Amino acid sequence: VQRHDTHSTMVNPEIEGLLDRADSKFRLVTLSSTRARQINAYFGQLGEGLGSSIPPQVTSTARKPLSIAFEEISADKIIAIEPPDEPEPTEEELAAIAAMELAEEADGAPEEGA
Repeated sequence: VQRHDTHSTMVNPEIEGLLDRADSKFRLVTLSSTRARQINAYFGQLGEGLGSSIPPQVTSTARKPLSIAFEEISADKIIAIEPPDEPEPTEEELAAIAAMELAEEADGAPEEGA
């Protein structure tokens, strides 16, 4: 009689371990799906000789790009990077925005005496 572990998952590495490497489920989904698309693009352009995509960073027997992405995350080869905050507008930029808004208001205002 063969026993099956009732707590095992189909995903290897397990999602619980991957969540430890991401701040949230959303971050894990975003990171893994983005990387899977990059891996898919890499395999898609192999015959073209362009070499513009980054190859998988782990040796894997997995065939699906998402599985490879999960393995890369598990091996700490892929990490999420926060996009930089947009810089605060300078005084010149704020003045230009205000001038544009005033011009738009003047263009949209009904003419006097009409």
